[in-house]
Amino acid sequence: MMEEVNEVSVLSVHGHSITVTEALKEGDALTFLIVSEKLSGTGEYPVDRTYEDFEWLQQHLFSQEAVPGIHGVIFPPLPAKAQVNASSKVLKQLGFLALGEWQPYCKALETFLRQVAAHSILSKNKAVEVFLTSSDPPGRQKVKKNIFNRLSQAVEEMRKESHKDVDEFFQTQRDHNLTLTVCSKTAAEKFLDVVLTEQKVAVACGHFSAALHLCVEPGEDPDKQAFSKTCVKLSEVFDSIKKNMMSVAENDISTLGVGLDLESRYQEAEKEMLFRRTCKLVELENARRNAEKAKPVKKAAMEEVKKATETEFKHICEVAKQEVHISSPLRVSSHLFRPAIALLGEEVGGVVSI
Repeated sequence: MMEEVNEVSVLSVHGHSITVTEALKEGDALTFLIVSEKLSGTGEYPVDRTYEDFEWLQQHLFSQEAVPGIHGVIFPPLPAKAQVNASSKVLKQLGFLALGEWQPYCKALETFLRQVAAHSILSKNKAVEVFLTSSDPPGRQKVKKNIFNRLSQAVEEMRKESHKDVDEFFQTQRDHNLTLTVCSKTAAEKFLDVVLTEQKVAVACGHFSAALHLCVEPGEDPDKQAFSKTCVKLSEVFDSIKKNMMSVAENDISTLGVGLDLESRYQEAEKEMLFRRTCKLVELENARRNAEKAKPVKKAAMEEVKKATETEFKHICEVAKQEVHISSPLRVSSHLFRPAIALLGEEVGGVVSI
């Protein structure tokens, strides 16, 4: 079990080499096999992790309160928990990640780990090294949930979300994010409907192909023989259509599908970051008012609180601006979203340039 410390450490693996190779079923749970290439070039680190281990890692990343500006980080989003016998609610949450025999889900976890390993702040957390290299389970204990990684549902917190920003850059970013969060989620849902329809068409073609064989009749009658040959040929055509449609659906899942899913989850992650910054802004404004109104006996203490809050808010803004500038291009050029854009470019006649 790892010690709960956040020491600065250099990863001993190549971040871009991290691969979630497969998901193994163990009863009603899934175990994920992860392989990372050693930085020394002397081999690989193979580890197996459950979803609870991923939550453990995420919790350690969220809990770095001592790191300046940590609230300004757009944390790589961890997908919802996958289950062997998932409910309709879970399947709706997972969307594309519930299709394709768990390959898309493994790819989503792989992307999460690669982006954590590539992050200049998050990769320094010792928990990342332990997660990727230790043969022992890092954190099968129950992870405590807190509001740091999600939008609070409390009424007073919701009021902060619409608080007017003092910085035009962040106000504009919040307005854009509000629109993009809805649009990206809608786009993912609509495209999922397209893929599910493609799969249904493929299944229907398969059934019709099989049914045509029932029309084949033995005998020497020329008309029957001709009809049977027509049915066989037509069956082959629909079987070919089925295979082609299934191939199209699989390609759509692994390219634009997982790309839209990633973008939707990242917009939510950015929304949470912007909300945390807004909460700190409200806290700073309150600290300034308290310092102005404080009685002489409490004036010094209130000034100290104000200065500490100002420093913390400054760090958050600095990190947040870097995150906003880096995050979007990084997602677009990722190994998941890039082929999706290329696919779109082909479909519209190569208008999109990569």
